[in-house]
Amino acid sequence: MTEFKTYSFDGKKVLIRVDFNVPLNKETFEITDDKRIRAALPTLNHILNQGGSLIIMSHLGRPKEGPEDKFSLHHIVKGLEKNLNRTVLFANDCIGSEAVEKSKNLGKGEVLLLENVRFYKEETKGDLDFAAKLAKLGDCYVNDAFGTAHRAHASTTQIASFFPNDKMVGFLMQAEIESAKKVMEHTERPFTAIVGGAKVSDKTLIVENLLNVADHIIIGGGMAYTFFKATGGEIGNSLCEEDRLETCKEILGKAKEKGVQIHLPIDSIIADQFAENANAQGCSSDAIPSGWMGLDIGEKSITSFREVLLKSKTILWNGPMGVFEMSQFANGTKAVAEAVAEATKNGAYSLIGGGDSAAAVQKFGFADQVSYVSTGGGALLEYFEGKELPGIAAILN
Repeated sequence: MTEFKTYSFDGKKVLIRVDFNVPLNKETFEITDDKRIRAALPTLNHILNQGGSLIIMSHLGRPKEGPEDKFSLHHIVKGLEKNLNRTVLFANDCIGSEAVEKSKNLGKGEVLLLENVRFYKEETKGDLDFAAKLAKLGDCYVNDAFGTAHRAHASTTQIASFFPNDKMVGFLMQAEIESAKKVMEHTERPFTAIVGGAKVSDKTLIVENLLNVADHIIIGGGMAYTFFKATGGEIGNSLCEEDRLETCKEILGKAKEKGVQIHLPIDSIIADQFAENANAQGCSSDAIPSGWMGLDIGEKSITSFREVLLKSKTILWNGPMGVFEMSQFANGTKAVAEAVAEATKNGAYSLIGGGDSAAAVQKFGFADQVSYVSTGGGALLEYFEGKELPGIAAILN
């Protein structure tokens, strides 16, 4: 693999895939959170400072039938200009004569943003001809889009084959890979993985893979109640995947065999309906009355999880402890974020695995008190499931 840091970008037109799939407000299409743009700045500025010009590729949303204004990347030009502190040119198509012309005329230090690559179905199909058209626009290829590294799309994977000696990953992608490896391959012990979220089915593979490396696995969120039902507990109207009861039993059995401690929430905050203003009370997690549902972990669970986390040297967190979007059921997720931050302060390495966990540490103000917050929820999840990420494999091979 070509080394990004030492590659000479002087005078090169650099075709770069980023993940600028940022949230926009529905009325004026203004960016509501630019952290994905800010995460790519070290890579973009390095190329510009070296005398290269940027041809930026990204997707935005999931357009179904070709171009749609609400998914157009022209909405992010202003935000990108503000972050880069320079003019950003825009091509109304990612291939075709306008893109070719504007790319050809780019001078040193200039920036061109191409229209949404997903306006073409060929992008998500990983079409080689489409990748070839994109490849013609630049002299070298940089992939800095970790958020899409698990997708074998034209602009993330196939395109790399057109730059056999001039393909590389940017600083953000490097940092993501290094942080994931630090957790899974260069693990300091004890290693605790916190796995939350609604469904066991979404997290089965990651939990099974973690059984080979973790010392402790903390399970929270809706998925915990399927485990309680599997072991004979009463869970009222809590979320439960009946078809995953055997899976839960198998996971608990494997954990016992491997000497991995699984920590389930001793108590829960239960509610009589799934609503912010529901009646709520504390209750043992395996004795929830009919008509009530668990929506957060309780105080005893917080105390026991905190104890485990403060003794840990490596922490991976993927998935919330409850419905943290509702203030009445946010306490468990907030307390776990606080404990992870404290453990980090005491010397632990903590990786927050994108998605809801990243949103939670951000919301509760702990994002700068953990070791690393991943920008790629799905990609990181697949990495921890032991899958090869096509976007990274295309650069390495």
